Amino acid sequence: MSSLSPFTKEQLIPQPEMLEISKQKGELYIGLPKETHFEEKRISLTPDAVSALVAHGHRVVVETGAGEGANYSDNEYSEAGAKISYDVKEAFGCNIVLKVEPPSLDEIEYMHPQAVLISALQLKTQEKKYFEALAKKRITAIAFDYIKDEHGVFPVVKSLSEIAGFASMHIAAELMTTSNGGNGLLLGNIGGVPPSSVVILGAGTVGEFAAKAAIGLGARVKVFDNSITKLRRLQQFVQSPVYTSTVQPKALQKALMRCDVVIGAIRGKDRTPIVVTEEMVENMKEGAVIVDVSIDRGGCFESSKVTTHSKPTFTEHGVIHYCVPNIPSRYARTASVSISNIFTPYLLNIAEEGGFENAARFDKSLRNGMYFYHGILTNKTVADWFDIPYRDINLLII
Repeated sequence: MSSLSPFTKEQLIPQPEMLEISKQKGELYIGLPKETHFEEKRISLTPDAVSALVAHGHRVVVETGAGEGANYSDNEYSEAGAKISYDVKEAFGCNIVLKVEPPSLDEIEYMHPQAVLISALQLKTQEKKYFEALAKKRITAIAFDYIKDEHGVFPVVKSLSEIAGFASMHIAAELMTTSNGGNGLLLGNIGGVPPSSVVILGAGTVGEFAAKAAIGLGARVKVFDNSITKLRRLQQFVQSPVYTSTVQPKALQKALMRCDVVIGAIRGKDRTPIVVTEEMVENMKEGAVIVDVSIDRGGCFESSKVTTHSKPTFTEHGVIHYCVPNIPSRYARTASVSISNIFTPYLLNIAEEGGFENAARFDKSLRNGMYFYHGILTNKTVADWFDIPYRDINLLII
């Protein structure tokens, strides 16, 4: 053997093939703290979901009272196998912390270094300090609002938009009653009585489900959106003849003057564009109802102002405005079941893959949702918004 050869004699002999050892299933340690955000009543896992996780050998810590807003008692969680904790620090001290609203700076302090946080991000309401606190603790953080599945759908956002769409029509129907200061009209189609007229701005998921609810009640529905593709999809979805149009000021003004209810469900890249001016609202019927579902991004009516669940409406130009940004929280139980159904398979899959690192390596939707990886910012939108350096997640997870 020449001394110039880069290999030893042993290395040139055929080597045994090395097979990947099967992944060690990981045990998850999940904390469910109580939501402290104003009027937030949802919880990320139902007792049934906790029961499924515990049956797979995982541990769940639930802070006392965490499920009360969605009508789940401590006893139900305890029966499902969770540990009920009277110390908020214990729930935040788990390896995986599951919340609906993003944690406050004080709550991030309770978290252990290198922990995994799964919650909403709500970028528009955040400050730079929040991201600095996560980086300091080397947290890996996943945002509900950014998780995108293999079909290109944002499952949590879509699910909550479905609730908001249906709910917007129920809310409008309530506000139209005489006892709530409305015109005393029934949002339906009664023999011999002209049906109520509903205008929906936006043909996305919220608009689709609002249209489905309104048509189901027998109302006359007009939908406005600048995307012909979305309007076509909505027509197929509601399986009923429905007036659709692009947003043209003259046609829109005419429809608004005649309608009893308007649902604002337009989404913009950053702030929602204002498509209904103050003047258009002035020309609407006295006692008509506006439900601005897009108020969380600024609203699409010039007259909209943010309201709360405890004081949800105000009247401007004789028109009742409902502008609560967090409509799904009003239906906390339905929203909790919906979120829980999405996250339980994710959590079981993380354990099956042998922990979070491995799961993120193979599950693209988890990577899509991730905006922090061990304290390193991995989301370009956040980086641009707050001028923080970021790294591509695909270069960190190999």
